[in-house]
Amino acid sequence: MSTHTFDVLIAGGGIVGLATAWQLQQRQPQLRIAVLEKEMQVASHQSSRNSGVIHSGIYYRPESLRARNCRRGYQLMLEFCQNYGVPHEICGKLIVANTEAERAQLDGIMERGRANGLSGIRRISGAEAREREPHVQAAEAILVPEAGITDYGLVARRYAELFEQNGGTIFLGQKVQRIIREGSTSIVETNAAVFRTRTFVNCCGLYSDKVAQSRDAINRVSTLQILPFRGEYYDLIPERAHLVQHLIYPTPNPNFPFLGVHFTRMIHGGIEAGPNAVLAFRREGYGKTDIYLPELWETLRFPGFRKLARKHWREGWAEMQRSFFKSHFVKALQRLVPEITEADVRPARAGVRAMACLPDGTLSDDFVIYEMPGIINVCNAPSPAATASLAIGETIAARIAQ
Repeated sequence: MSTHTFDVLIAGGGIVGLATAWQLQQRQPQLRIAVLEKEMQVASHQSSRNSGVIHSGIYYRPESLRARNCRRGYQLMLEFCQNYGVPHEICGKLIVANTEAERAQLDGIMERGRANGLSGIRRISGAEAREREPHVQAAEAILVPEAGITDYGLVARRYAELFEQNGGTIFLGQKVQRIIREGSTSIVETNAAVFRTRTFVNCCGLYSDKVAQSRDAINRVSTLQILPFRGEYYDLIPERAHLVQHLIYPTPNPNFPFLGVHFTRMIHGGIEAGPNAVLAFRREGYGKTDIYLPELWETLRFPGFRKLARKHWREGWAEMQRSFFKSHFVKALQRLVPEITEADVRPARAGVRAMACLPDGTLSDDFVIYEMPGIINVCNAPSPAATASLAIGETIAARIAQ
């Protein structure tokens, strides 16, 4: 096999890996930087299979990596889209409350939004919500003016273009199989080549824990495991797209680590509804029948998953029903827009979220970045990682410089 040598080697050609490569290249152009991607094109998975929302940062724990990188990344993303011709729009969104319990939760969401520095957020009445979204059902809502939409697959591909134009190298069809640390050098073996590098960065998304644990003679950086959760979408038929003007979200269930199905206006046209959140039976299992027994068994025997399942079995069962029965999915949508019927939506695409779970059953609520000499592992980068990608890239570039 051929051997290649680089100063920095980044595994994972998704939006975070590519943003990291480009940001590092801007700051240290003298470095020889390469990206490894196991697919034959970049941004094949989470980067292109999301709702395309430019997140404002209203939900995240203040001062967390998630909150800080989202707010910084939000500004960088807008500048990037403007400078490089990526379609985007700041359309705003509503977070809708209909029960007394949901209305009480709006207080905490507002507090986080203010602590995270959002501008223009305010609670509005149901009547004012309907002025913005005439078909919404809302007793009360939070208006989030800074939320927007874009195409993150296109963003990631633009990162790749700029990186290569500036002298960076992207190797496609290169799956990391083993990493050996020898002195100050990492030797990275793939299915097709061998790479030597001073600094190795793991941005492998759904397989980030596997790559982090694939090193010989190096202790595992963490006991966490990535759990794959599939999110399925429906599209509103064109004749009913007028029912949704912008972005409409429910008040999040405080006992469940997902936002719930919602409506998103897409940057290239149309309205998308979803996603739900069901366990995928393989890490890249985009269909209900996509099963890979070794990965499924690995998930089922992980103590953290079993504890998570026991804690959230009711919510998990409801999500599974929404996956297999269109009527259940539509019923959840009707809590936001009662006029929606089963005839108004048709099945669309699906994505898989990579969620880091600890052995105690806790899903990490923050980005997880582990460092050791010569190696940086991005082991948890859930939403809003796409929005925050340039800020995450800045963060990693700064750590490499140190």
